[in-house]
Amino acid sequence: MIHCIGAGPGDPNYLTLRGRDLIAEADVVAGFDAVLDVARPHIQPGSRTIGMNYRDQTARLAEVAELHHAGKRCVVVFMGDIHFSGFQFLERIEAACGHPVETIPGISSAQILASRGRVCFDETTFITFHRRGDLVPFQKHLVHVLEDGRNAIVIPRPWDFMPSDVAAYLLAAGIPGEHPVEVWEQLTRAEANWSGKLSECTGTFTDMSILLIRSLHPFPSQIQPIV
Repeated sequence: MIHCIGAGPGDPNYLTLRGRDLIAEADVVAGFDAVLDVARPHIQPGSRTIGMNYRDQTARLAEVAELHHAGKRCVVVFMGDIHFSGFQFLERIEAACGHPVETIPGISSAQILASRGRVCFDETTFITFHRRGDLVPFQKHLVHVLEDGRNAIVIPRPWDFMPSDVAAYLLAAGIPGEHPVEVWEQLTRAEANWSGKLSECTGTFTDMSILLIRSLHPFPSQIQPIV
């Protein structure tokens, strides 16, 4: 069995105990280089690591599949949680090994942002643009989310649909520029990297950014920030 593990938002303190144990028991640990850095303290001496990037991931996943079919215990680590924005990568893993794999959920950056921003997921919609292919259906969905009066937690797509592009698209679609927006890059910080109105969101941010777009009409149960 290949185990696919959500390794959390980058802080090793958010790696689950189940994920840590599977990494420690694995013969092979694979993933993108930045995610392997989170897993590395738990990889045992003698275990094989297989790093990859966007260009060579198909070839590297073929190596993992070969080792898996040879009887090795294999783990592929994902940043955050697989089920928030990792499904396309999961599909490539399953295509390489030829069968479904077991997934171990992790802590997503969306969950951390909900905690930092003091919003409830019952009143908030998560949308990721961190995907290949056509973004239009997801862009339209974001418009409907805000029109319905919900908060939105949004992962942009590097580098063609970044926070300023998200804001420009929404403004062009008729979303009021008064929506409060926060852009976070280091979710272990106490405060957002930038906050202001949607109409003011024109800055440049890294590919690790995530946005919180607040409703103009908060739900009655909206959690109030601690002062």
